[in-house]
Amino acid sequence: MAAELTSVSPIDGAVLGSVAVTPPEAIAGVVAAAGVAFTRWRDVPAPRRGELVRLFGAELRAEKHRLAALVTLEVGKIGAEAEGEVQEMIDVCDFAVGLSRQLHGLSIASERPGHRMAEGWHPLGPCAVISAFNFPVAVWCWNAALALVCGDPVIWKPSEKAPLTAAAALAILARALDRFGSDAPPGLVQLVNGGPEQGMALAADGGVALVSATGSTRMGRAVAPLVAARFGRVLLELGGNAAMIVCPSADLDLAVRAIVFSAIGTAGQRCTSLRRLIVHRSVAAPLVERLKRAYASIPIGDPRDPATLLGPLVDEAAAVAMERALDRAVADGGEPWGGGRVTSGVPRGGVYVRPALVRMPRQSAIVREETFAPLLYVLGFDDFDEALRLHNDVPQGLSGCIFTLDLREAERFVSAAGSDCGIANVNIGPSGAEIGGAFGGEKETGGGRESGSDAWKGYMRRQTVTVNFSRDLPLAQGVTFDGGG
Repeated sequence: MAAELTSVSPIDGAVLGSVAVTPPEAIAGVVAAAGVAFTRWRDVPAPRRGELVRLFGAELRAEKHRLAALVTLEVGKIGAEAEGEVQEMIDVCDFAVGLSRQLHGLSIASERPGHRMAEGWHPLGPCAVISAFNFPVAVWCWNAALALVCGDPVIWKPSEKAPLTAAAALAILARALDRFGSDAPPGLVQLVNGGPEQGMALAADGGVALVSATGSTRMGRAVAPLVAARFGRVLLELGGNAAMIVCPSADLDLAVRAIVFSAIGTAGQRCTSLRRLIVHRSVAAPLVERLKRAYASIPIGDPRDPATLLGPLVDEAAAVAMERALDRAVADGGEPWGGGRVTSGVPRGGVYVRPALVRMPRQSAIVREETFAPLLYVLGFDDFDEALRLHNDVPQGLSGCIFTLDLREAERFVSAAGSDCGIANVNIGPSGAEIGGAFGGEKETGGGRESGSDAWKGYMRRQTVTVNFSRDLPLAQGVTFDGGG
């Protein structure tokens, strides 16, 4: 009997359903089918490939609310966040449709007379996408929409915590494929269900041209060597430890709203969640008091209730990790406020916690680690150089921000001598990113970038093309062939 993967809701522990696990020995066949699809899909004109993504976006618009409801059920996001995640899918489809007519290369000045040189961009090959539970559909779509218009088939290995959401997304895509017609070959988009074993099999298969993996740094350290061993291409978005610098001139009303949203959104389970608050000592006390009042008023409970702002953690292990991090912070001299389990007024069977603030005397080892929970460390600073050092003195570097009305501080933060993050925000929280600007640049993993801007180049191969339209073939300076009589 085939093994099954069971989906359990973090809301109340209810079993939602199950899917068949893809046997590891079947991965080679999946990759081979993608390889066959590639030989056909790369010859389909890019604007025609964009039409498939346009149709997918239209189908997503029709199913937005139902897919979002499933995201809430399976990973516990509140309704507004689940709807926002599906909207990200729609937005990247719109972006990719336009991109399908803009896969431009440069004209290059040749040093040789009678020659033209240019760069061309060609489809790369089958792409494997490994996604995490916290964005169960958007991350796949960021990759898939671009890969498809670039001419690449897609193999998706979703989080084992969200297999039903993945199945639903591909069912919606199937409708677009039906409308698109026979230009889309079999095996163009495939789903692989399972855990680390299936992910490692994809990473090791030489038929996969690009492995795009989003999740923990532990997972990335396992995937990257397998891909590197066969000289494959890898795109990693792993972990995060976002910080906010709050300067004396900051608009504290604006900062408080950004802090609360960034620190507790998705129950602190985003790679861009705010985890470190670096605040000037002159404004630290009043800011922390305002945060305590805001935290105390946050409705915690069933994410299906429109009044809820803080839903459940994904599982018991996440709550234990938060408790251990708080214990370590206290041992390092931290002064905690909040935290602890919530058991009344919430569905039974789920894991609910109060958000926590911890005032820290220094940036200790636990502060430099990422804890996937609504846990915010507060650090003080006296001068701006000190704030920048604290901001950058962590291994992670996905997103960061500053709140200031001082133009010099803002400009320095986004300069080469400022934030070392891939995303740098001024008077905006670190959580989230716009489709058009690309997502990523995480320093710990070498700066992988998904979605917007020129991230599409990661899904294609570059070719330099040289055309000789003269009658000579220069071999070296002053040496030519004589064409003869």
